[in-house]
Amino acid sequence: MAPSYSLRVAVGIAALLPSTLLYAASDAEVRELQQALIELRQRYDAQQRALMVLEQRVREVEAQPAVPQPQRLARSPSSTSQAAAGYGESLREDSSPARSVENIYDEASGFFGEGRFSLETGLTYSHYDTRQLGLNGLLLLDAIFLGNINVDQINSDNFTLDVTGRYNLGNRWQFDLNVPLVYRESTYESAGAGGSTTQVSSETVTGDPRLGDVSIGVAYKFLDESAGVPDAVFSLRVKAPTGEDPYGIKLVQSPDNDNLSVPEDLPTGNGVWSVTPGVSVVKTVDPAVLFGNLSYTYNLEESFDDISPAQNQKVAGKVKMGNWFQYGLGMAFALNERMSLSMSYSQLISQKSKIRPDGGSWQTVSSSNANAAYFNIGMTYALSDQLTMVPNLSIGLTPDAPDFSFSLKFPYYF
Repeated sequence: MAPSYSLRVAVGIAALLPSTLLYAASDAEVRELQQALIELRQRYDAQQRALMVLEQRVREVEAQPAVPQPQRLARSPSSTSQAAAGYGESLREDSSPARSVENIYDEASGFFGEGRFSLETGLTYSHYDTRQLGLNGLLLLDAIFLGNINVDQINSDNFTLDVTGRYNLGNRWQFDLNVPLVYRESTYESAGAGGSTTQVSSETVTGDPRLGDVSIGVAYKFLDESAGVPDAVFSLRVKAPTGEDPYGIKLVQSPDNDNLSVPEDLPTGNGVWSVTPGVSVVKTVDPAVLFGNLSYTYNLEESFDDISPAQNQKVAGKVKMGNWFQYGLGMAFALNERMSLSMSYSQLISQKSKIRPDGGSWQTVSSSNANAAYFNIGMTYALSDQLTMVPNLSIGLTPDAPDFSFSLKFPYYF
């Protein structure tokens, strides 16, 4: 009986041992998979937050004027006589400056009409095209790549119809109000779904025309142009978050591509209050008008009920957009009595943005800074003594700037 009992015990232990080892191995695998899932979720959340802020940055750059106007007020008596002596003698027989010269001053200064009220209607179209190439594999012999290639592309079209009213008080103060109506359309493309470059998925998101961020401005001329001194103006602009903000807009994954997520809607504003002080100068150097400007935009910290782009998730928190400064330099000259031509260079440099979920710490969003440079060429054409047509073409010189922007404005002088 003893040998038989021992044998049965040995067989029982042998039968149980593999099952115990298998069970222990399964626990280790489960813990490893759980840890990998947590890391993937963390990376996914970080990518969604980055996409949200990048979308905001695109809107931010698109919303900024390619040619920041120096906000100069009406011409001083001395500068009026200088302009008449230069342009007036060659273009007109009387002592008043040509209409094209007045338009140069208006466009270079940002003031339309001396001591009068003006109303301007404008339409601006901007096209933004960005591409990102992702490589996952090995590069052999500096020429052969083994692995997966992912190509992501975003095409964004932005239409802005805005109305601006300006009023000059005593040739020293200027007040203005700008109300924009924004329509946006963005197409998101991604190649490389499932590790293959043969499949390309495309999703288009359209935002209905809606109100953008309304802004008001005030300017004060503290220097009058003389022989060696330019006109100099200090300006202050406040922008209100009246447009649709980009926070809380959920991202939807494309059914055909695991690598592609698109927003449910497109924002029309930045979602935060901003204050922009600036200074500008305008100088007549016959036969040209030289102008320059410098401004700094401070974005206030704002709280939102939802800052998460993830579906079925609502996370309250705060957003601190990166501040930016912008400068521009240019010149303009009259071609004839009614037409003038201008050229300028402008640049906007933005800091990184930060977000903080309630109960958490501030997180800096990578790739949320921007450096947008533009080359601008424009003209003015006087349709009548009261109405002027102002087309302008802006060409982006850096990846953060829109590829190009074209605007057509019609200021009317009362």
